Amino acid sequence: MRAIVLLLVAASLAGCAVGPDFHEPNMALRPKYMSARAVDTRTSDADWWRGFHDPVLVTLVDKAIAGNTDLAQARARIEQSRAVALGADARLLPSVDGTGNATAVRQSLDSPIGTVSNILGLPRDYNEYAVGAEASWELDIFGGLRRGREAARDEFLAREADAGAIAVSVAAETADAYLTLRGFQARLAIAEDREKTEQGVVGMVRQRLGEGLAPRRELDRAEAELESVRASIAPLRAAIAAQLNRLDVLVGDEPGTNRALLTGSEAIPVAPRPAGSAAPTDLLRRRPDIVAAEGRLAASNARIGVAIADYYPHVSLAALVGSASTATANLLTAGALQASGGAAIRWRLFDFGRVDAEVAQARGSEAEALAAWRGAALHAAEDVETALTRLVEAHAERASLVRQIALLKKARDETRRAYTEGVATLIDVFDADRQELAASDRLATVKANEARAAVAAYRALGGGWQTIASERVAAASTAHGRSGDAIQR
Repeated sequence: MRAIVLLLVAASLAGCAVGPDFHEPNMALRPKYMSARAVDTRTSDADWWRGFHDPVLVTLVDKAIAGNTDLAQARARIEQSRAVALGADARLLPSVDGTGNATAVRQSLDSPIGTVSNILGLPRDYNEYAVGAEASWELDIFGGLRRGREAARDEFLAREADAGAIAVSVAAETADAYLTLRGFQARLAIAEDREKTEQGVVGMVRQRLGEGLAPRRELDRAEAELESVRASIAPLRAAIAAQLNRLDVLVGDEPGTNRALLTGSEAIPVAPRPAGSAAPTDLLRRRPDIVAAEGRLAASNARIGVAIADYYPHVSLAALVGSASTATANLLTAGALQASGGAAIRWRLFDFGRVDAEVAQARGSEAEALAAWRGAALHAAEDVETALTRLVEAHAERASLVRQIALLKKARDETRRAYTEGVATLIDVFDADRQELAASDRLATVKANEARAAVAAYRALGGGWQTIASERVAAASTAHGRSGDAIQR
């Protein structure tokens, strides 16, 4: 019996785990992005928001990473997953429970034991005291528990990557809201300047009307144009208020908290070139959502082994040592010592296909996780290509608008001089003003969109998470291998 137990223990410690070993998935992607020239491969994208050289933006993103409620939830989920992984580790080791009890007994005279005790003159009442320790250990002979540990660790690593993805998202959302706000503020400043200009036009027309050089309808038309500009200001103010509230919530504050920091019309930050790798295959390690998907794929693979282990017997050992006595004075004497030990086996012999169904379910979950990983990789490549294209085209559009506005301003000034000289009509003046206003408003929007496209590109490329991702991948290799015992922190 002792030889059998030692053999089982040795098999538990050294045997191979049932089920398939995990192999990292791979996908054939093009060597370079179609807009790879937009990526600066010479610099790092860690803390990418500092590349905009805007102290307010840096303050807001740092504050969001520290105080955002979605990130706080992600960190809490990490701790939950860490606890599950530690529990899976503990299942591989013996458990020892301390026991103790005190019992007061009064025998029934009508029971067999009570009747015999009464005949023999033994006391009807007695007390019993016991203390000891119980140990149990399930031997992981076929590796089901080890596969369960692998699954728990992979889920833990996936949770950490999820938190990284949320951190990237929060930083990008905060930067996007800030840049959108600056875009609206720039458009508001343009509209307010245009309001002053139209007021000047109204004054000029009123003067010409007083001199008998312009009809009344021209003044009415000028005042209507002024009101049109004023009407365009109201939705811009509403949009600014919405972005201010959005930023407050993103950084974890009550709406209205950061008004003093964000009021005023600051210049729209210049969009930097996104930094990072220009190779799509690097996304498989740079993007935290792909790393998380791989962790869940590895966990699903390990759960196949957990299910397959139920085809084989489960062996456990148990032991008890302690003492029992009817008097506390004798409780720690040699005569009160008691001990027991044994082994148990549990084996599903007839379950009408339950194990088969559990294995099939585990394999189906793995297939789903593989499809999810492939989908994450494809969507990541799509995000990068779209963001880089938008960034390149926004840059080209901005350059064209700058040239257009310079020409429109020149034409507007010439039209006003012609109007004062009686050569051009008031309608010509309004048309020139409207064209210059529309182009200026569009330029402010494009500048903001260009900066937002840079943010989207950083987010699509992994957003500075690549260093963390590489550590998590190394930890994942240790956890499901693939070898190693410590949960990577």
